Amino acid sequence: MKKTHLLTSAALALSFTMPAAAQMSIEDQITARQSAYQFMAWNMSKIKAQAIEGDVAFNADQMKAAANAIAAVANSGLGALFSPGSSLDKADDTRLKPEFFEQPEKAREVGMNFGREANKLQAVAAEGDKAALARQFAALGKTCKACHDNFRAK
Repeated sequence: MKKTHLLTSAALALSFTMPAAAQMSIEDQITARQSAYQFMAWNMSKIKAQAIEGDVAFNADQMKAAANAIAAVANSGLGALFSPGSSLDKADDTRLKPEFFEQPEKAREVGMNFGREANKLQAVAAEGDKAALARQFAALGKTCKACHDNFRAK
């Protein structure tokens, strides 16, 4: 039931974003997705500073807000901003490898794993347990690495 709900939600979100993305130029799609990833990276850096490195005092409310932001991006229909003309072999200002479109099942798997782990991060952050948050943050990081390793040029 949970998996069906997640897939239904993802399909619904994608259906709302597809028409908007279809009207965007390739350059605007690249800019929008890079902005989303930048926003997510900023929120991830907050979690890293507080729950992993300890550079900043742990604040459960801030961690919850950061995890909520990450999950919101992960569930936003971001996949609609990846059209076939938006890889580095066809567009400027991107590091998206053409393999993303050549291996759609792998890309989908990586994306679904990211969404699942981002949602878990949100749930764990809501509990306020620093150690559990650090563990889930590491799990989320593995999904980021999987995408970068497979689909992002250096």
